[in-house]
Amino acid sequence: MFLIDSHCHLDYAPMDSDIKGTLKRAQDKGIDLFLTICTDVQKIPVVTSLAESDERIFASVGVHPHEAEKVDKNLDLYKLLMETAGHPRVVGFGETGLDYYYAHSPKDEQKKAFEAHIMAALAADLPLIVHTREAEEDTIELLKTVGQGRVRGLIHCFTGSERLRDQALDLGFYISISGIITFQKAASLRDVVKDIPLNRLLVETDAPFLAPEPYRGKPNEPAYVVETAKKLAELKTVGFNQLCEQTSQNFLTLFSKVKLSCA
Repeated sequence: MFLIDSHCHLDYAPMDSDIKGTLKRAQDKGIDLFLTICTDVQKIPVVTSLAESDERIFASVGVHPHEAEKVDKNLDLYKLLMETAGHPRVVGFGETGLDYYYAHSPKDEQKKAFEAHIMAALAADLPLIVHTREAEEDTIELLKTVGQGRVRGLIHCFTGSERLRDQALDLGFYISISGIITFQKAASLRDVVKDIPLNRLLVETDAPFLAPEPYRGKPNEPAYVVETAKKLAELKTVGFNQLCEQTSQNFLTLFSKVKLSCA
């Protein structure tokens, strides 16, 4: 079995104080690679250092929509992202996107940051890790216009509509599934997810958030991605090992820089 946690935040507590233990517990469950996700420009040195510390860890760099307003107005975010693109352990841009549910940052600031990520992804040929909540139409529009229908990426922690699913797939995007799919009240989400082609699915924890059943209510960690994979295999009516193999291959296809590094 070969399984990848395609989205975790290893720099967040409590994992940041027990990286070796976190990785060991995950490896014992068959998880072999980890993509640790950046949410703030101040965290870029932290996530890249984590990726440099262990050959199983890779990193993204970017600004979460919640943090968009905090970006220095004098900072050229596009330029900063492009400067990080050459780092051998940086394999994608994000977590970026739009979140109108919490609206921790004004919409215009979120859009400005998202556009910078999209343009950098096109220029550097690296995939986007997209967060979207209550902002599906604007997310799709920017991916189509600024992204010119050519930008690569995934919708992370998918909880969206059939329309978002279909539009993302039409754009060539992958869709990443989190532990939410195991929640008792997530039947409607499962109905949307079951029709996503197997060759376009990834699995993630979003650790330390959104721990799947039976760990719900506890801090999430990469080892728990197994529970999400089990539920997804059940939903797709395929064997667990097949699900692990396919989602891992999907990850390596999208994040091709990882594949090159592992070759």
